Amino acid sequence: MADLLRWSGLQGIGSWLNKKVVEPFVEILSRGAEPKQLAFSTALGFTCGLFPIVGVTMFLSALAIAVFGSSVNAPTLMLANFVITPVEISLMIVFLRFGEYLTGGAHFPLTSDALKKVLTGKASSEILLSIVHAILGWLVMSPFILGVLYFIFVPCFTVLVRRFSSGVSSPKKNDSPSYTEVMLKVREV
Repeated sequence: MADLLRWSGLQGIGSWLNKKVVEPFVEILSRGAEPKQLAFSTALGFTCGLFPIVGVTMFLSALAIAVFGSSVNAPTLMLANFVITPVEISLMIVFLRFGEYLTGGAHFPLTSDALKKVLTGKASSEILLSIVHAILGWLVMSPFILGVLYFIFVPCFTVLVRRFSSGVSSPKKNDSPSYTEVMLKVREV
């Protein structure tokens, strides 16, 4: 497999992906964070990262970190925002069309003529209206995206934290003995 990657020139992408995504993710997991906090942070990072205006998602994620404070894991949220960027670009049209559907507005043409208008500055009001439609589509869909992703990620992070945790106990974990442990100690005495 390594020969195939080296031959195709994709070995550099694999090492970059490992360094920028996989290693930070494993580091986050090995610190022993709560699975629900990681699931919420990842779902929120993905949801913020899907905002339909390129370049704004990092500020939106920083705002989410400021609003939610210690309820989110900031590195996880930012990593999720980074990872979801290619999907953000592909979903812009979906959010645009959904926003147009909600408002009953006319479809913004995605043709070469529309691109010429955009580049020459002749379509400014149409562009602003399409941006508003895309943001509206995202605003309506984002709570559903957040909820679905959270419920998908909770079991995933439960397994991953258990597997990669370095044994550091979580601050929310109850270290008191269970009823069974107490009964066994009573019988031993």
